[in-house]
Amino acid sequence: MNILLIAGGWSSEREVSLAGSNVVHDALIRLGHNVTRHDPAFSLAGLAEAVAGKDFAFINLHGSPGEDGLIQAMLERLACPYQGAGPAASMLALNKAAAKVFFTAAGLPTPEGLLLNRLPATDWQPSLRYPLFIKATTGGSSLHMEQVSEQGQLYPALERLFASGPSYLVESAVDGEEISCGVLGNLRGNDEIAEALPPVLIRPSTGKVFDYASKYAPGGAEEICPPPLSPELTERIRNMALTAHRVLGISGYSRSDFILRNAQEPVLLEINTLPGMTPTSLLPQEAAAAGISFEQLVCRLIDLGMARHRR
Repeated sequence: MNILLIAGGWSSEREVSLAGSNVVHDALIRLGHNVTRHDPAFSLAGLAEAVAGKDFAFINLHGSPGEDGLIQAMLERLACPYQGAGPAASMLALNKAAAKVFFTAAGLPTPEGLLLNRLPATDWQPSLRYPLFIKATTGGSSLHMEQVSEQGQLYPALERLFASGPSYLVESAVDGEEISCGVLGNLRGNDEIAEALPPVLIRPSTGKVFDYASKYAPGGAEEICPPPLSPELTERIRNMALTAHRVLGISGYSRSDFILRNAQEPVLLEINTLPGMTPTSLLPQEAAAAGISFEQLVCRLIDLGMARHRR
């Protein structure tokens, strides 16, 4: 197949996108595909020309313009198949405040949160218990995020963050170990059946928070897959990841992130529709634990994307 590999973009996660695209590129070559790269940061208008003559587009973007659904919407108008969630599901998943609405309606436990669309007054006091996490509403990779332990730290943190973005979600911190659980589709006839992968237990080596350095630096965290959890708890986490995937209408694959409160209560933080594909990324590790090699994972995503396009 002639495949257009779309990576880069203009979000703060651009470098992560480019690093992952090198791994995906090599896998596509090993699978026998012809690969052309396209970076929308340099030529969004050139996407139409770039997809001409291509059989498939593999998206490896993080943040805008990939996780917000923009590239997916353009590819659909250009009749080019691609892997993963469609425009609406991508937009809902990227916006943490919007996703929280659907998680709560589905009965999924998620931290209490408040949406801020502008910098509040200096004496603003949230109706949430400290400590708090303040995170970009549409960000990822733990960028533009701060932890606040008391009222005196709140406004300075908000000032710093609002200098970099327009909206933030303030959440009560949940104490516990971090768990990630991927969902991967499988074709049965003409139907796509979503199946949860083995979860990963994450223990950052640099501190309690799984931050940017922990996620992407070699040795930044100990990642245990499958985790040393009871079968009942593991199944509960997997079912919650499946519910989150389905309630937002995601297809192909996703990765849900949890905090394990009191070592037994999974609390859903967010869901990612374009999981990382770097050597240290979580979803490829989970797939490997399920007996799916990186090349098989890429191949399945292409098959799922082609089937969705045909439907």
